[in-house]
This record gives sequence, C-alpha cells and structure tokens, in this order.
Amino acid sequence: MTGVSPRRRQEIIDALRRGTVPANGLDQLAVGLEPFQDALAEELDTVAGGGSVVKAVRGEYGTGKTFFARHLTETALRRGFAAAEVQISETETPLHKLETVYRRITESLRTVSVPPSAFRSVLDSWLFTLEDDALAADSTLEADDDQALEHAVSQLLDERLSAVSSKTPAFAQALRGYRRAIVNSDAPTADGLAAWLGGQPHVASAAKRTAGIKGDLDHFGAMAFLQGLLLVLRDAGHPGLLLVLDEVETLQRMRSDVRDKALNALRQLMDEIDAGRFPGLYLVLTGTPAFFEGPSGVSRLAPLAQRLATDFTTDARFDNPRAVQIRLSGFTHDKLVEVGMRVRDLYAEGSPQEDRIRRVVDDAYLADLGSAVAGDLGGKVGIAPRLFLKKLVSDILDRVDQFQDFDPREHYRLTILTADMNNIERNAAAQSADDIDLEI
Repeated sequence: MTGVSPRRRQEIIDALRRGTVPANGLDQLAVGLEPFQDALAEELDTVAGGGSVVKAVRGEYGTGKTFFARHLTETALRRGFAAAEVQISETETPLHKLETVYRRITESLRTVSVPPSAFRSVLDSWLFTLEDDALAADSTLEADDDQALEHAVSQLLDERLSAVSSKTPAFAQALRGYRRAIVNSDAPTADGLAAWLGGQPHVASAAKRTAGIKGDLDHFGAMAFLQGLLLVLRDAGHPGLLLVLDEVETLQRMRSDVRDKALNALRQLMDEIDAGRFPGLYLVLTGTPAFFEGPSGVSRLAPLAQRLATDFTTDARFDNPRAVQIRLSGFTHDKLVEVGMRVRDLYAEGSPQEDRIRRVVDDAYLADLGSAVAGDLGGKVGIAPRLFLKKLVSDILDRVDQFQDFDPREHYRLTILTADMNNIERNAAAQSADDIDLEI
C-alpha cells in the first residue's frame, strides 16, 4: 500500500464510501486476480505489437466482472493504451446497431491523461503527429509554408488511412476537412466534423458540405470507422484500444429477433477481428454463465458459440487464463478479509489516527464483519464485497477516525437497510432466514 498519493487514496475511499467501484487505484484492491496477470500482460503485448485479442469474462452476478474489466483497463492505460467501456442495453446501446456502439466508444474514450471523452484530444494529437512526420520525411519542407505542408500532410493522411478509405472514403475526407477547419480557425466546422467522426447523428449539413460528406454513420460504416479510430490512436502514440462491452447478458432479455441480430453482430465483429482487420484492438466481453451456455444466449448462434467455447469441466485451479473465455469464481471469506485489510491499511495511512485504526479495526474484527455481512446476504460471500467495503468505510473507519471513544465492538450494530442494497443483494437477503440486524 505504500506509494499511494493522498489524492488517489481519497478517490478510492470516497468511491467505496458511496458503494461504487473506484475509477482509479484498483490495483490497491485487486485480490484473487493473480492467476490471470501474466496471461493478460502477454495479450496486451500482442495487441501493442499490432495484433488483436478477444477475451470473454464469465461470472455470476457479484463475482467482480466489472471490477476485473476496470482493473484490466487501468493496466492498459498505464501502458499507454486508450480505453472505452460500453454498457450494452436494448434501448440505449443495442449491440446490433454498431453505429450506436461506435458512438458510445468515442463518448467513453479515455487515456491515462485525458478523461472521457478523449476523442477530440486524440484527433488533435494525431494531427500534430502527422505534421511532425511530414516535416521529418522531407527536409526541404518548411513549417511556415502552409500550402506545401497541407499537400504533404494530405498525402500522408491518405497513405495511412488507405485501408479505411477503400471501404469508407468519407472517414478520410472528414479528417481532411477537420484539419482544414483547425488551420483556418473555423471552430463550428471543426466541432461538427469531430462530432461526425465520433458517430454523432444530426450534425449540421454546412459542416459536412465543407468536407464533401453527407448522411450519418450506418451499421456497416461503423466497422470501418473503428478501423480508422485504431489507426488514429496508434499514430497518436497509443499502442491500442481496450474496449469493454459490459453486461452483454442483457441480450437474453431482449425480443428474440433483436437478440439474434445482436448475436450475429457480435459474430461479425469477432470474424473481422480474427481476420486481422482490427490491429490494436483488445475486446473484452463480460457476461454470466447463462449467457455463454443458456438457450437464450450465445448457444442460439452456433458459429459464435464455437468461437467462445471453453472447457470448464476441470478443477477451477487448472483453468487456462490464455483461453478465449475465463471464469471468475467470486470472493471467499478469506479474500473478503484480505481486501478489507487492504482498505483498512490504505485508510489508516492517510489518517493521523493510524495506530488507533489498525488497533481497533484489527484482522479479527474484519473477519467478524465479513461473516456478518455475508450472513445477511444468505451466506453468499461472492456478492458481499460491495456492501462489506461500504460498511467498513462509512460505518466503521470514518467513525474510528473521527471519534476517539468509538469502538465498533461496543458501539456498532450492523444494520443493512433495503436502500443500501442493489437488486442482486436484495434478492440474496430475501432468501436468507437471518434477521437484518446482527450484533458483532
């Protein structure tokens, strides 16, 4: 836990107090992910070298799929990748409409230094790189010779986007128009073309006319636009894009025709990745076992099921972390206590009451608290971490830090209200024969 900045420490603690997954600093809380680390590092190396990877993360509700994906995202960001997380839903982001998925990618795009949306920042960085490369390639070219530089940059742009232009020439046209608008300080046109390149609908026709483009992005054009984005990211200094499609199991609740279209779109995307058309893409899918094996999920489309098929009949200790699909087993009581110890120590390091916090909230108390929270959830330790850490920070550590005479063993009675719980936790609590109020 040493070496954590005060700001980062506070961000982690504040998120846990709210009962949410911290946006940063997940390496401080990662417990039980050690078996996957080496394989994931190898796959990031593959993507950084111009390859592509598909990874399906399988686990029941509450086993930490979102935490896993965000921890992997943090790792990728530290290595210079860009990252995007898209929540799949029938109304907001239907998977079969890839133009909408692409738009969500650009809206959630971030880098290690720029929060969402980093799309405009990436475009600008790419343009600077093009100019630098054009000047470096021709020693006779002068930076103040606007006409010659414009010609050289346009040629270089066409060369680097040739693969995309053959399918969707409008992408390169829009980029050229965007650069001209930037050079001419035409902010409205630049804004409009940046929005169009990001897949936004209803862009002003005047901006599109300036670049010689028309219409909005469609399902098929989105695939080429994603290729273009990957090229732009690489030229802007980012070795790849980590893209998380979260909660794909929601497809099971959609109408059968919509579900089948979505599964087919996913198969098409995976086929394109397998064919090498998306170098620099690391695609992560998260879903429940029912999605990967049930009758309303992947098994409805045999080609997709074949691509994601993984043998989980052996002991979980021997799961292959290099496989296309990996499973998360969820928290045990020991892991729950371990993450509690990490949070306690992280909190204590930033407090003038460090010694008292470590003494009063010792390992034995953390074990008791973990057992009590899990007991309230029907003994399901796997879904207990969020509530456990929320109670630990807001009910225990904050009080020990602020009140010299507070002792949780004497003055605290664990109470989990319905408002504290999400749907999964409420369902587990409803199946428990235990009372909500427990003394520990």
